[in-house]
Formats: sequence, structure tokens, C-alpha cells
Amino acid sequence: QVLLAESGGGLVQAGGSLSLSCAASGGTFSTYHMGWFRQAPGKEREFVAGFWPSGGSPDYAESVKGRFTISKDNAKSTAYLQMNSLKPEDTAVYFCAAVTNWLRFIRREYDYWGQGTQVTVSS
Repeated sequence: QVLLAESGGGLVQAGGSLSLSCAASGGTFSTYHMGWFRQAPGKEREFVAGFWPSGGSPDYAESVKGRFTISKDNAKSTAYLQMNSLKPEDTAVYFCAAVTNWLRFIRREYDYWGQGTQVTVSS
């Protein structure tokens, strides 16, 4: 199984930046399709960003395009989400996720999930 652990959440003012990390274990990280999702109170979980194992062009939700950047370090088995120009509406619990099947990745159907880390953006 693939185990994921997020970190880096916290409180930040609107317009600020925050970087999230996701440490992975239980497989070959370089083959994972990694992604980030978020869920605000009273709302359904929504897709934020996704990344091919070999890189290429990441997939971003329209709401974060141009502000968030997904990346990974295979040597550290860690994925990252750099969040810039944060807005109050970005407040949510952020989850990292992984899938090893590229067809499911294309459909944004992830199989493994972390516990989440809280991001709060104040105005």
C-alpha cells in the first residue's frame, strides 16, 4: 500500500504564500501519479492539482491556475504544493493523493490519500 503524510499547513494572510509537503512510502515513488485536493467545511472535496510521474505539464484546477505549483522530488519521495497569492476562499483541509494507474489519473480518480493538513487564509 501507499502511505501519504501531509505537512506545512497553517495560518497565512491573504496574498501570502505557503508550501505543503507530502511524504510518500510503500512503493516506488517515481511511478506515482501525485495530486492535491482540498475540502472546505460544508463543501465536497475538490481537485487542486495533479502531476505525471515523469513530470510534463501538471493539471491544475481553474481556481488555482497561475497561483499554485505542484512539484515532486523523487530522491526524497516527496510531493509539494507551492501556494502563492492565497485568498480566503483557499481556506480548506488540503490532502495529497496518489494513483499508480495512468488511466485513473487522467480521470482524477486517486486511490491513496493522506490525512490532510489545514490551511487557513485570513483577510
